[in-house]
Amino acid sequence: MILHFNYEELTALRSGARVFLEREEPGRGAVLAPSEERASVEALLPQLDGDISLSTLAEVRHLERALEAIVACLRVEMESTVVATHAADEGAVAAYFDFAHGFTVQHRLREMAAEMEALVELVTGTPPTAETERTFRFPD
Repeated sequence: MILHFNYEELTALRSGARVFLEREEPGRGAVLAPSEERASVEALLPQLDGDISLSTLAEVRHLERALEAIVACLRVEMESTVVATHAADEGAVAAYFDFAHGFTVQHRLREMAAEMEALVELVTGTPPTAETERTFRFPD
């Protein structure tokens, strides 16, 4: 299955991923993100140049972890900018749109995951297991 992006979504997610990784960089005084979250975001960043093909539910889960971290970071950036400036400030508005674009992609991915889970259950007769999440393949 293919997760489609528009230009604004890709730009917002790239920016959010960079901010997340910079903030969570060891030795910078920030609280360290769980390594799995950090690894997911690091793996996603180079892929944020176009649509992403997802063949298994396990790949979707990995992407969900990355998007969760990025969207949470974008939310904090938006809230911080609004509090530091003003809700109508240009930076606050830009931060809102970055968050909104990331949130929209996250929502689409959750819908895709639900559809994939339903298909696995329909075909196998049981809800997805860790094994079927890794082995059940979906065409593009």
